[in-house]
Amino acid sequence: MNLNRYFFRAFIACLLGCVFLVPTEVKSQQTFCNPMNISYRFTLDKPSRRTAADPVIVLYKDNYYLFATASGGYWYSKDLLKWTFVTTKDLPFEKDAPAAAVINGSMYYMPLNSHIIYKSDDPMSGKWEEYTKTFPLSIGDPDFFQDTDGKVYMYFGCTNNGYLQAVELDPNNKLNPIGKPVNVLKGDPATRGWERPGDYNTQTDAPWTEAPWVTKHNGKYYYQYSAPGTQYKSYADGYFVSNNPLGPFTYAQSSPFSAKPEGFITGAGHAATFTDKYGNYWRVVTMVISVKHRFERRLGLVPVTFDKNDNMVAHTEFADYPMVMPDNKIKDISELYPGWMMLSYNKKVEASSSLEANPPELSVNEEIRDYWSAKTGDKGEWLSVDLGSVSTIKAVQLNFAENNTQLYGRDGIMAQQYLLQYSADKKNWETLVDKTTNEEDLTHQYHVFKIPVKARYLKVTNYRVPGGTFAVSGFRVFGTGVILKPAKVNSVEIVRDAVDTRNVKLRWKKALNATGYNIRFGVQKNNLNRVYQVYNDTELTIRSLNKDQKYWFAVDAFGENGVTRGEVK
Repeated sequence: MNLNRYFFRAFIACLLGCVFLVPTEVKSQQTFCNPMNISYRFTLDKPSRRTAADPVIVLYKDNYYLFATASGGYWYSKDLLKWTFVTTKDLPFEKDAPAAAVINGSMYYMPLNSHIIYKSDDPMSGKWEEYTKTFPLSIGDPDFFQDTDGKVYMYFGCTNNGYLQAVELDPNNKLNPIGKPVNVLKGDPATRGWERPGDYNTQTDAPWTEAPWVTKHNGKYYYQYSAPGTQYKSYADGYFVSNNPLGPFTYAQSSPFSAKPEGFITGAGHAATFTDKYGNYWRVVTMVISVKHRFERRLGLVPVTFDKNDNMVAHTEFADYPMVMPDNKIKDISELYPGWMMLSYNKKVEASSSLEANPPELSVNEEIRDYWSAKTGDKGEWLSVDLGSVSTIKAVQLNFAENNTQLYGRDGIMAQQYLLQYSADKKNWETLVDKTTNEEDLTHQYHVFKIPVKARYLKVTNYRVPGGTFAVSGFRVFGTGVILKPAKVNSVEIVRDAVDTRNVKLRWKKALNATGYNIRFGVQKNNLNRVYQVYNDTELTIRSLNKDQKYWFAVDAFGENGVTRGEVK
């Protein structure tokens, strides 16, 4: 063989492969980014807004089924990523907080304050039957649970002055209660600071304790519940634990184990814990917007693990950044985090036009409650972000807002159509994502790229809006920047309030190259399971501690090239 000719041909083939290598969107099941990108319905009442909340995910016959409050239907999925919507006249979708569970091989469904339980053996088809019309209890936020011994229980309650409860049900008698309900827990904000209402737990009115959900792990029963209210950033879940499905239950001092009080989108309450096809635990949670209406909400997926002491941990650190959707049983939670960092925070932005109250910078301030809006919804309105330097872009999440819409329900809603482009010099633009003929009504569009893009500028151009003006609440770019990894946070000052130990104040010095900080804390020194994320701030008051409980803290710096852990104090 002529080796010179062989290597020459190999070189040419390699060169041609490089020349024609272009960014392509990943089609495989790899990563996702909260909030979930599903078809959120416009509510039927004014003001016009999208919402979904109080979710349940059930794995049934190799499909995941997602139910949520007042969504006009439900969804199913093979992989927790791509969801297909189902509607049917067989279920009352305008009722809130439904229970859904598999009991003895069939799917059961029941909304709150209903005496009717529905049953299906083929939920993908939308066919349901009334299993019973005479359930004797009128209850809020129900949860069905079938134990490993076949016994069935219901956990329920939604109250600002009473108990959350539990009762056994008879699977051989229309799921009627066996005996009287037992009291499990009630709100105690005087002891549990996280139960105090308000975005920052500053209010003194009674909290809403609600949304019971029970998970069995290693023979123990974890009675999860939500507080202080679905409209607050502080919406979180704690838990009690017992060796018996009807208790007595003991409060877990690591509560709330699921909380996300800051970040792009907040809240991690009113949730359902489930296992995927591979045995990994997840929670589908209610996330908060609450701008147009206090019940303006979204859904999120959060991974869950149990530590060596069987404490339940929901991993909300970077819970609105890209996460891996596994196709196997993970060994460590770190496997779910690809390490792609935020590149667009507070970067320079320009737009074709802007409403005075909605300037372009609101699209990159990492706050879903804010949004940029063009003056019109016309084709050609655009928004661009300057990353400051050529960076490696691995994913983009475009969160479209509803501004001046007069849309209700699902019928006749047109999908958002747009073009996403990138450039190194702001002169020559290349197509990154073409959704100019899109017909899927998805408003938290997440695009991840098999071949990372090298670019400094990105621009999204409107082709069609469902209604109102072209508006974006988050132009979020993830990947790797050119700035060095942030320096370590030093000199953290921690002052616990001596009068009210539910409160603590932290101060620290700004770290070089830091975009923001994750304040991690917990009741075990080696398990700081709670996270409070801030960006520009270098001080923070936390009012969600359990009274007189000892805590450990660490302040981590994160930037465009990773995270630098702080010391635990």
